[in-house]
Amino acid sequence: MESKLDIPLQRSSLPIVKKYAQPLSDILNTKFDCVATFHGVDFEQDRGIVKHRGPAAAPEKRVSVTLHAGVKVSVWKADLTNFQVDAVVNAANSGLQHHGGLAQALSAAGGLTVQTESDYYVKRFGPLQTGEAVVLDAGNLPCKKIIHVVGPELSQNPSKSEVSYAEPLLKKAICSILDRVKECKLSTVAIPAISSGLFHFPLPLCAKTIVSTVRSFYENISHKYLPKEIFLVNNDEPTVKEIEKAFYHIMAPDRPRPFSPTMALTTTAVPRSSSPIIRMGNVHVTLKKDSIEEQETDVIVNTASPESDLSSGQISSAILKKAGYELQNEIKWARKKGYVVPTKAYNLNCKEVYHTFCVNRTQQNAQKILLDSLKECLYRADASQYKSIAFPAIGTGNLGFSKAEVAKMMLDVVLDFSQYHQSSMTVHIIIFPSDHQTFQAFEKEMRSYQPNISSLSLAPEVILSCFFLPTAAAVDRMDTSRTSAPHISLLSQSGESAAEAERWLTGLFTSTHFDICNNLILHFGEKEHQQLARLTQTGVAIEEFFTQGHACITIKGHSQEEAANAVLQVEAMLCSIQKELISEREKEMSVLLDTKVSSERLTLYHSSLEFYDQKPAFQRAQLSILKVEKVQNLALEMLFKLKKQQLQCLSSQTMFQRVPAQFCEMISRIGFQKECAPPEEPAYGEGIYFTSTVKKARELWRLKNEEYLYFVQAEVLKGKSSPGQRGLILPPPVGSDPGIIHDSVTGGHDISVIFSGYQALPTYIITCKRV
Repeated sequence: MESKLDIPLQRSSLPIVKKYAQPLSDILNTKFDCVATFHGVDFEQDRGIVKHRGPAAAPEKRVSVTLHAGVKVSVWKADLTNFQVDAVVNAANSGLQHHGGLAQALSAAGGLTVQTESDYYVKRFGPLQTGEAVVLDAGNLPCKKIIHVVGPELSQNPSKSEVSYAEPLLKKAICSILDRVKECKLSTVAIPAISSGLFHFPLPLCAKTIVSTVRSFYENISHKYLPKEIFLVNNDEPTVKEIEKAFYHIMAPDRPRPFSPTMALTTTAVPRSSSPIIRMGNVHVTLKKDSIEEQETDVIVNTASPESDLSSGQISSAILKKAGYELQNEIKWARKKGYVVPTKAYNLNCKEVYHTFCVNRTQQNAQKILLDSLKECLYRADASQYKSIAFPAIGTGNLGFSKAEVAKMMLDVVLDFSQYHQSSMTVHIIIFPSDHQTFQAFEKEMRSYQPNISSLSLAPEVILSCFFLPTAAAVDRMDTSRTSAPHISLLSQSGESAAEAERWLTGLFTSTHFDICNNLILHFGEKEHQQLARLTQTGVAIEEFFTQGHACITIKGHSQEEAANAVLQVEAMLCSIQKELISEREKEMSVLLDTKVSSERLTLYHSSLEFYDQKPAFQRAQLSILKVEKVQNLALEMLFKLKKQQLQCLSSQTMFQRVPAQFCEMISRIGFQKECAPPEEPAYGEGIYFTSTVKKARELWRLKNEEYLYFVQAEVLKGKSSPGQRGLILPPPVGSDPGIIHDSVTGGHDISVIFSGYQALPTYIITCKRV
């Protein structure tokens, strides 16, 4: 059952929340399984979460019709982030990670709530399937709800069979949206061209499918509830035109179409600059004479030889000279997938280098390879959320393509990309300073994209970042939140998790001295230690130490805010390491078993036999059981069976481990790790400890002043055991052969230590309280 807890924020804690809301939200979610929302906190004034970009373009209505059922359907060119309806639809991925395109724009405009609610939903119910939709909170958007829907995802150049397979899935997605509208009794909803962008569904068929599905949904089915209006809304002109075209064909075939002078390609001109620039939708293309290796962009594109010898060719040798020989070493061993190999930048002023491997024009498929290489560079940069990319004039040298031919191909690819790209990106085309003919070829081709401009437009190379101006409805919502007393709302699956989070927050907001004990500190590398060093330069005292099997960090600050900043940075690093560890282990399990890895924790009814069977063991330890969760993880069960066969164990023993709250989810997903529960005294080796009784577990793990205690019950394969001793990293040999070792070690009759996490299977997670 969901639990909600409101925690008042005092005046002294407001600066911490305003400054560190995002990492604080992430930590509460990872550490305590709580979704945090902030109320009555004036982020806008103090942090600039909502910034001004100038007036947004007014929504433009193109056409509308009222269906026989009484539902109005209309086509609009407008920005979904400030479109005033009951609900907007987000084209989401299955994991509801809003990191690109429309999803990123809606998440950014909606604030922290959009992503945190999405994370919480996936954590509780699992990923959405293609065609499914879910209604969640809209945060700061000027609407009541966001409907997240997963449309079909196709390959970059889908085949006819792939499109045929995806079409019914797109129809299912639209029907799911309209079903959610009915269930939530929403009056108005705005739907974009689902799957047509980053998911590569062909735009003309996408438009026809959406329009025809909306019509058939309301005309062929009897509904007890009907919305007032369905808005088909997109912000780029090519998509709006396709939706409009499909609308006239399907909804109003007899209605004459009005003439519209609006161009499919928007161009802008700003005078007084030395570098030509054109705008294709949200993509800006600049042309300049310079050296490719000197560019300060997110990505630099290189054209390399098929043998990956970077010293061959004018462009790649210049890039190699600037980057350093480490670049040659990396690309030598890199595995090529598709047409592009990404590498680190080394001494270049970019984040990554994309290496292309095009072939001479006389070879078969040379033009296709060049085009596909250009496309992959753009879409790869988009997937990585990069904002700028620098291309040389690929193909104009030894590959034998003409300069005009290359100019047309490159600009055509960018134009095609711009029709699907929702966020801002700048594409720089860099021509070697002495290559005047290539520069003129590109300059001429760029003019052809601006038929209404007599001479080539010139614009600054620096593209100003833009932010949304909040609508009146959004301002009203913000004002309402400001009038309420500042507080944090914690939503969780249990009151215990929320209470633990509240206690941690109280310490964060009131103390200047913290002790963080977490053996994931042992995973800190150079990057994390450099971050700790930077924190000490701000005046915070940080001490890292290891005692009795526990890695700890002590933090002391001169002020609460100073100390809280350091604590949040350390906790954020630990949460990041925990997520990476889980991800790596799940991939490892998936490869070992060749199956998808998933886990579930089922809360048992207090009246169930399984719950009742747990009581005696905990009552003897003077503990009262609050909750019992059954762990279901097929991958862990399979690995446990394989381990049982390997050790030739006939049976397992039921044992217990006491763990901190934040590791319960980790253990249920990837099994036992020695970092999760180091005992107070690791006297029998550096492995994973279990006890035969709950009472012994309380003695072995003496955690500080916790209100709630968390135990994992497991089936443990002890196999052949021998007495343990301090410092063991593996069980001792059985005899004289060091290659044959025991399966586990013991610390008396009630403590067992194993050295492989797959040797124990978590079965129940039990939450208790002291009697």
